Amino acid sequence: MAQPSVPRKSTGRPPRISLSEILDAARRIVDEDGVDRLTMRRLASELGSAPMAVYHHVRNKDELLVMLLDDYAAQNLRRFEPPERARDRVLSGADAIHEALVGCPWIVEVLTADDLLSTSALWFVEQIVDGLVQAGLTLDQAVRGYRSIWYYTAGEIVVKTTAARRRSDDRRTTFRDQVFADLDRSELPRLAQAADRWASLTSADTYREGLAALVDGLLQSVQSQT
Repeated sequence: MAQPSVPRKSTGRPPRISLSEILDAARRIVDEDGVDRLTMRRLASELGSAPMAVYHHVRNKDELLVMLLDDYAAQNLRRFEPPERARDRVLSGADAIHEALVGCPWIVEVLTADDLLSTSALWFVEQIVDGLVQAGLTLDQAVRGYRSIWYYTAGEIVVKTTAARRRSDDRRTTFRDQVFADLDRSELPRLAQAADRWASLTSADTYREGLAALVDGLLQSVQSQT
């Protein structure tokens, strides 16, 4: 007597995934574990799909990161009415970039590679560069000036983020606290004088103050040459 045939399970195609689902999953990975942990294989696993389904939407990790940058910039960078004063345009552009990025430090890590950028953020870069030109810098000087502003902005975010993470991971007395508690006042009198306030002074939010000083320095250096 013939045995009834058992229907075979259909392998079929993996479930379709959308680009928005890919971006959401990629964002979760970098938010929780960092950019280094984002791989196409890890992303496909998070989505319950095959890597080829991800490659159908994005060519590689760099393209995916650029998509994440543009998506974040489009949602968080707010264009402003450019002030009439050139100096104020520079400050407003840099401050807008800082305000958007400070809440998402992993983006700074990506952008500091210098070969990836968000096209949605270029309008703000334009305000900074054009503001510097209008204030008297040559185009070459303005681009270098923007670079200095960007390094200051990115560095401030990276240092503060890393310090905050270390403080949250370890509530014990830090190595710096131990060193500053035992400073030789005869050799380092100023540091010793500020030692008990060093942590609070260096952790204060002085971004705008430092930005204004940096921009004023760039503009004054040009004025002194004329």
